[in-house]
Amino acid sequence: MRELMGKEVEVITADIVYRGILVEVGETEVYIRSESGWLAIPVANVAEIKPVE
Repeated sequence: MRELMGKEVEVITADIVYRGILVEVGETEVYIRSESGWLAIPVANVAEIKPVE
């Protein structure tokens, strides 16, 4: 996961795909900086984190 830090990623949950710069993956939340601001996504909801191609 560290190789994705600072890069543009897609964070995929069951309901939505978030896109932004991966800032941190904590124990409880994934933090990304998107065009609309900072997002904190609960780790329990995350199905996949992948780089934007």
